[in-house]
Parts: sequence; C-alpha cells; structure tokens
Amino acid sequence: MKLSVIKKLDTESLLSRTVRELPPSGIREFFDIVYSTPDCISLGVGEPDFITPWRISDAAIYSIKDGCTHYTPNRGLLELREIIAKQISNAHGVVYDPETEVIITMGVSQGLDLALRSIINAGDEVIIIEPCYVSYAANVKLLNGVPVVVATHFDNKFEIEIETLIKSITTKTKAILLNYPSNPTGRTINRETLSAIARLAIERNFIVISDEIYSALVYEGEHTSIASLPGMKERTIYLNGFSKSLAMTGWRLGYAAAPRNISDLMLKIHQYTALCAPSIAQYAVLDVLENSQGDIDRMKSEYLNRRNYIVNRFIEMGYPCQMPQGAFYVFPDISSSGLHSKDFALKLLKSERVAVVPGSAFGSTSENHIRCSFATSIENIKEAMRRIEHFSKKARK
Repeated sequence: MKLSVIKKLDTESLLSRTVRELPPSGIREFFDIVYSTPDCISLGVGEPDFITPWRISDAAIYSIKDGCTHYTPNRGLLELREIIAKQISNAHGVVYDPETEVIITMGVSQGLDLALRSIINAGDEVIIIEPCYVSYAANVKLLNGVPVVVATHFDNKFEIEIETLIKSITTKTKAILLNYPSNPTGRTINRETLSAIARLAIERNFIVISDEIYSALVYEGEHTSIASLPGMKERTIYLNGFSKSLAMTGWRLGYAAAPRNISDLMLKIHQYTALCAPSIAQYAVLDVLENSQGDIDRMKSEYLNRRNYIVNRFIEMGYPCQMPQGAFYVFPDISSSGLHSKDFALKLLKSERVAVVPGSAFGSTSENHIRCSFATSIENIKEAMRRIEHFSKKARK
C-alpha cells in the first residue's frame, strides 16, 4: 500500500498528558548541574557513603557462582520473607503471614508504586504530609489520583496538627501517606499523634501507607509503626527495605507487608510489571540478615557523630536547625541569608562548589530551607560547612 501523503508526526497527541504535565524531580533536575561541577562536595544525595557490608557482597558473589541467577517466586524467596516477617514481629509485634502478606520489592520506591496502584481509582485523594519526599505527589498524580497536602512547619517541629489533618479528609480520601523518620526533616512521630491518625483511619475508613525505610536509623527514643496500633494491621501497607540501613541503594531491594486482600492486588501488579525483585540481591541478604545489626549499629554511630557536628555548625552560622531524631538529613532555615532556597543552592554550588537540595523540592512550605545529607565523611562535612559559612558571610553583606 502506497501512502500519497506522509503526515508529520503529531507527538503531542501521542504522548501521555499526565506525564507531560508532571514536573521533573526537584532533586534530579538540580543534580544534573551538580554532576558537571568539578571538585564538588555533595550534601545532597540521600545515599549512605558506606560500602555494603562485605558479608552481603560475598553472599551475592557466591550466589552467582552457585547459579542462583534465575527468577524467584513472584513474592520473593520464601525463606527471606520468613525472616522479614519474623523481624517485623520482633520489632513491632505485628504478625504477617510470609506466604501471603509479604512481597519482596525492587526497593521501597516500587513498594510505594504497588501500594498506590492497588488502591487508587481516578479522582481518589491521598493525604501527603509536607515537607515530604519528592516522589509522593508525583506517584499519586501518575495514577490520576489527587494529592492533598497537609503542611507542617519548622516552628512547630514539623509535627502534624490533627485539627488541620481532619479538615483535609473528605469522602474521596482513600489513604494517608506517612514517612517517619522523615525525609527531608529527620523528624520522628510520637505515639499520641500516630494514635490520633489511627482513630481517624478507622472512623473515616481510609488506608495508611507507612514508608518506614529509615526506621533502623533512630537516634533518640524508639520507633513505633502505626501498623502495631489496635485495628491498624488490616488497614496499613507497611513499606521498608535495606537501602539506607545496610547501604544497599544500588541493590534495589525492599519489601511490603499488607493484609492479604491488599497484598494479593499488589502481587498481581508486580507479576505483570516486574515478575520478581533481583534474585542475586535476595540471596545476598538471605543468610546474613538476621546477623546484620552490628553493621547497622556501626554506621548509625558514625551518622550520630556527623549529625551533632553539622547541626551545631549551622546554628553557629545563624541558621536555625533542629536536631533530627532519625534518618541522615538536616533541614536548616536559611531565611536569614535573604535568599530563596533554589537561589541559595544554585549560588552556593556555583561559588563554593557545595551541593545541597533546595527546600522547595519538598513542598511549597519549605521555601526557606535546604536539605543537607550527613551521609558523607566527616572530613567532607567539615569542609562543606567551611565553604557554606564563607558563602553566607558574602550573601549577608
């Protein structure tokens, strides 16, 4: 068949309107500039500077040599799911059936995607607590859901005001998305607030998606999972993984635990879109996971020293900075510089070659903040703080 007229490709009509209208990641967009800046000290990427513990790497190498390079069951290796279910039970007193209620995922990012896809219909609302990780609202929008923002503020230690939360709940509310300890603030959440959210979830009939990827890195007090509260296991999707606690970001290994009626839907999506998490990564942690606390404690101790130093240095510079209770981020208020967060970050990068993330990437209420990761060496942190102080003196003149 011969076409008489060759039409010009109409790209606009062929591409997804939802994706086209989605803004690029506020973090990744910024770091495209960072990667081209020589001699740059990065306090931006949320990634441990530690190498994955050697026992995990060795286990991965041996699994390859032993030919463990094939698909695993869709839910992941049963032996690994059994260990994970045991650890959740020991930590939180919540019992999950490893055969039907646990899925090994490609990091928490995929776990979040599976969770949202399993519950959202077009127009459903998901409450998001800002400041928050950059992908939360975007993931909801990709599913034609509606992110509903509940803002928290520095002056109130980024605590959720329950009255404000209540006002955000409507008949279209499908879920609330929690992340504690928080990226970017490092704040934890107290049991009283969790209990209030749990009561609302039960009374108003919505689901809680709980991203607890930083739960192993809590410096003061104990971490409480909302899934452990009365009546909450059946309406909570619990997400966690190994990227932050065991310095395994590149291995892409996490897990989701949820009641079977939700877990089965998540599994169905997982079967069609990914089949299974990387088998080598699963085998890598299988035999060492139960004895990994020493590795976690070693890294956590170093993070604690870095945290104390960087917070005190920001305060010395005149930038109010709360002491994070978990994770490995600080979120200082840089309003005294006279610059908005993006201008501050770009000018700091250009003049002093230090990379931080503008607070605006984490929500509109964070315009006067920057996020700095202390998941880098103390030597790098000290030099970075020296450069930031030099920059700040010039900016305030």
